[in-house]
Amino acid sequence: MPAPTPPGPTPPAPTLVTVSPRLPGLLGPAGWRAVAGASGVLALPGAAATARALREAGTEVRDVAAVDAGGPGDVVLLTAEEAAGAGAPDGVLDGAPEPAGAHLLDVVSVMDRLRSPGGCPWDAEQTHASLRGYLLEEAHEAYDAITDEDPVAMREELGDVLLQVAFHARVAAEAPGERRFDVDDVADELVAKLVRRHPHVFGDAGPRDVAAVERGWDEIKAVEKKRRSPTEGVSSSQSAAAWGSALAGRARRADLPTPPAAELSAGTPEELGEQLLATVVAAQQRGWDAEDALRTAVRRYAGRLDAAAAARAQG
Repeated sequence: MPAPTPPGPTPPAPTLVTVSPRLPGLLGPAGWRAVAGASGVLALPGAAATARALREAGTEVRDVAAVDAGGPGDVVLLTAEEAAGAGAPDGVLDGAPEPAGAHLLDVVSVMDRLRSPGGCPWDAEQTHASLRGYLLEEAHEAYDAITDEDPVAMREELGDVLLQVAFHARVAAEAPGERRFDVDDVADELVAKLVRRHPHVFGDAGPRDVAAVERGWDEIKAVEKKRRSPTEGVSSSQSAAAWGSALAGRARRADLPTPPAAELSAGTPEELGEQLLATVVAAQQRGWDAEDALRTAVRRYAGRLDAAAAARAQG
């Protein structure tokens, strides 16, 4: 009886190269080297979009259903999630390292699915007007999470704020004529604004301290918006305390009058908070609304500030 033939060496497993499901045309240098040097290129289902992009570029790609369907020396392109799953060999190559922010594309994609035919009927009927209350609500909840220094809640609540931005941009993408814009328009305008308002970083203004940066920011905004007074562009829908603080800060930087400051007996922000709360309680006991009283005072100050800015412009 002949002796059994000893088994030959185990052929090397195919090299797995992860690809980006969000950016199917993206391959980093390591990914391109692996593809170019392979005897054959295979694609798992999660890499279908990248496989199409490679075929369009002239590279032959064969679709396979599983990791073990490939032969030695082949390169398998697949998503990172699949590469980390069961049955994946060691030595997975990150062929398409995604830039920071790439996952924002998923937000846009999901929002488009929700808003499109066959998506969510509630999402489909929303308008800018119907959504505006949610924007304030989510911003307040994000504020609370930041105040509580709760990173888990911050991550969730900032995501909810981001949802509102994506939602409004998606609604606007369906608007007619000049009312139409999309999420890329929002991003482009933000980037242009940040670059324009930071000449000390992106231009030749030279280094500045914080106070100079704030003054420069106000000056640039005044030119951009053609604002005649520091009151313009400050939302009066915020709390009266925040509204008054914003106006006073702008007035001070513009060298315009501010209301006389009260003498503070409080030695810490905590003590100040207790005194303010006591004032609110005292006002409530008299039947007064402290928020309304402060809002009325801030509104009067805004009028005086407008008058002062107009007098300066005429003189």
